[in-house]
Amino acid sequence: MEHNMTHIVMVYAIQIGLILIIAKIVGEFTEKVLKQPSVLGELIAGMIIGPYALGAYIKLPVVGALFELPHHIVSNIPVSTELYTFAQIAAVILLFVAGLETNLKTFLKYAGPATIIAIGGVIFPFAAGYYGARFMGVESTGAALFMGAIMTATSVGITARVLSDIQKLDTPEGVTILGGAVVDDVLGILVLAIVVNLAETGNFDFGTIGAVTFKAAGFYVAFTALAIIFSKHIAKFISLFRSPGASISVAVGISFVCAAIFEMFGLAMIIGAYSIGLALSNTKIAHELEEKIQGLYSATVPVFFVIMGMLVDFRAMKTALVFGLVISVLAIITKVLGCGIPAKFVGFNTRGAWRVGVGMLPRGEVALIVAGIGLSRGVIGAELFGVSIMMTMLTTLLAPIFLVPAFEHGGSGQHEKHHKAEKK
Repeated sequence: MEHNMTHIVMVYAIQIGLILIIAKIVGEFTEKVLKQPSVLGELIAGMIIGPYALGAYIKLPVVGALFELPHHIVSNIPVSTELYTFAQIAAVILLFVAGLETNLKTFLKYAGPATIIAIGGVIFPFAAGYYGARFMGVESTGAALFMGAIMTATSVGITARVLSDIQKLDTPEGVTILGGAVVDDVLGILVLAIVVNLAETGNFDFGTIGAVTFKAAGFYVAFTALAIIFSKHIAKFISLFRSPGASISVAVGISFVCAAIFEMFGLAMIIGAYSIGLALSNTKIAHELEEKIQGLYSATVPVFFVIMGMLVDFRAMKTALVFGLVISVLAIITKVLGCGIPAKFVGFNTRGAWRVGVGMLPRGEVALIVAGIGLSRGVIGAELFGVSIMMTMLTTLLAPIFLVPAFEHGGSGQHEKHHKAEKK
């Protein structure tokens, strides 16, 4: 047993080491040669070395296949529990840093507009997913509804990384995108609860849906408000630790505990990490924490994106190529317009609305998890799961390609009167 555990740890160490090295090689190439954000290279690296591609064929002495499909796949996640756990830890660190880098006053100012934008970003894609599936011949109402639920997802992790890399997290568009993605997560849980309830019972249970809504939305608002109110006390507690590295260890520990609490209440762990980071962003130690955590951030976050790339199953996409392309186009158009049009009515000009719409585009791991729930419950079949994978891959890859130039081709993204008010 002891030897077996040692072997598992050795394999895990090799995998993590190679993931970091390959992520940096491909990321550097993407950034320096292709002039695209390194996160795009990390996602592509994961697709190439993942268990559905070369990972299953690269054989190492003693280790065997570098990244093979686990014998027991949990929730359709095609990597080992250890690797996926590391990826989630990295995602928590990513969103904690994103919260620290966000200006709290700006976030609160744009919380209302972000909510309106998130509602548009859920309604339009959901309708497109449902009717698109019907148009493509899906007869099951439950399956079509699930397709709509998958389309509503937004991956806050991918957008947060791109915005952080180009130093646009603190802009009106940046905080609106992140705020919208957080609200999207809460609304997505509600939509998923409704769809699962309808698919399994054929009835709309107002009691169940109401309980889910109160639990998710109520807890998010209450926790974030309390974290902001007590942020200075939390900061003082962190500052009590004076030995080298102690303060950042305690701060990261708090972010993990908060992330776990959010998971207990049915919300994504990364939203909890972002909320506590956001609360601490308004304290005196925020800048110090940002600086101290950079080394940990650089050594862990690329693993998250490589493993997200590993989730792409190219074989599943083959069976529904046309269907997948149709749904992908609908997913792109409805997310950009569903978020971009409301943005025009809450203070953004066309440039700003485009930035917000593109920022909300990537579905990432959120859509894959929702699709996995549908497949494991028998609501959707292999074909629709393949369609979901294609849609997720395309929206995730296109988001950074569009988002960087959207910000680089300068100018304010706000209406003139809002821009003048900002300057004052």
